[in-house]
Amino acid sequence: MSYPETVKLKNPVNDQDHVVGPDNAAVTLLEYGNFECIHCGQAYPIIKQVRNVLANDLRFVFRHFPTVRTHPHSLRAAEAAEAAGAQGKFWEMHDELFTHQTALEDRDLMRYARRIGLDLNKFSQAMSENIFLPRIQANYQLSLFDEHITGTPTLYLNGIRYMGTTDLQTLLESIKESDATGQITLPKKIGRVRQAVSKFRRGANR
Repeated sequence: MSYPETVKLKNPVNDQDHVVGPDNAAVTLLEYGNFECIHCGQAYPIIKQVRNVLANDLRFVFRHFPTVRTHPHSLRAAEAAEAAGAQGKFWEMHDELFTHQTALEDRDLMRYARRIGLDLNKFSQAMSENIFLPRIQANYQLSLFDEHITGTPTLYLNGIRYMGTTDLQTLLESIKESDATGQITLPKKIGRVRQAVSKFRRGANR
């Protein structure tokens, strides 16, 4: 019987990464994502609920992987997220972009910036001058050639590439298996968590 090859993360989490959750969390879930990718959009509420369920037992890291050929708005959306991050609101913009994947034109990005309370002049300047573009492109090259990322979402659990599905139960159980400390306890009523995800998705699509 053959087993899938273990693929390890070559570029560890660093100060430039966007991180939510404590450094000493039992498990770090890292996502290479694309704001226009439909599969990332489907994984978004799952990951959001996983974060809610596991709370401080999980650290979540998001890295951009905008594939412009197949997702022409993805790079601009990544710039918007970085511009928001410069004002301390990366995660707020991250949520706006994933819940409005079909509206990623510049006018839409400005609307989200206004909605989350950014300084619009600073945001507009960062976008017009492509201030964060070199960093995004440099990190894309690292992802492509160091990590051999080819699509999104690509997930890692404690530095090991996750090869499973992104349904809620499988992801939660895989995260628990990655917990070497044994401190993660999963809720007994997974069905209730699934209902919460379904409700979240319905709200996001309105």
